[in-house]
Amino acid sequence: MDALPLPPEMPQFQQNSRRRLCAWFLRRCGWHVAGTFPNEPRIVLIAAPHSSWWDGLWALLVKVAFGVDISFMAKRELFIGPLGWVLRQLGGIPIERTAKHGLVEQFVERFHTNSRLWIGIAPEGTRKRGGRWKTGFWHIAREVNAPVLPVYFDYPSKTIGIGPLFHTSTDMSADLVALHTFYQPFRGKYHNA
Repeated sequence: MDALPLPPEMPQFQQNSRRRLCAWFLRRCGWHVAGTFPNEPRIVLIAAPHSSWWDGLWALLVKVAFGVDISFMAKRELFIGPLGWVLRQLGGIPIERTAKHGLVEQFVERFHTNSRLWIGIAPEGTRKRGGRWKTGFWHIAREVNAPVLPVYFDYPSKTIGIGPLFHTSTDMSADLVALHTFYQPFRGKYHNA
């Protein structure tokens, strides 16, 4: 897997042997990354379609292989034992999915206290087919005036793609339609976005 150039404003971590190992593993499994990382210090990254737990594995491997420092939300149930420790080390933030806990406000506060922060969110919020997108990512992006970076999984081509930056408008419905249209061609392991 060829290393993508990392722009200077993007949060990143140091080179280490884990990066080379993750890049090697992705290559061996046939995955590649398309697109380029934007030179932005603050981004709300959305990843779709999310149809398998494999999505998280591939995304973490790409994150480590390229040295991209992205915090990400994941269901609280994953953060137990050794896996929980690993996820926290990789930037994972446990969330309770069954009740509202002011997640938007918590992430807005994180943006206000960090000059460089990329946060990754699966807007579907579940791997099940037909789940409506959660709109928290849109509210966070609007509140902190950060662009949305759409990232896609396309299993037939084994591509993890970095899309163009998307700037939210005041019309959430129109923005969601535009983002769904962007994701339409891409196929998850089990379904489209």
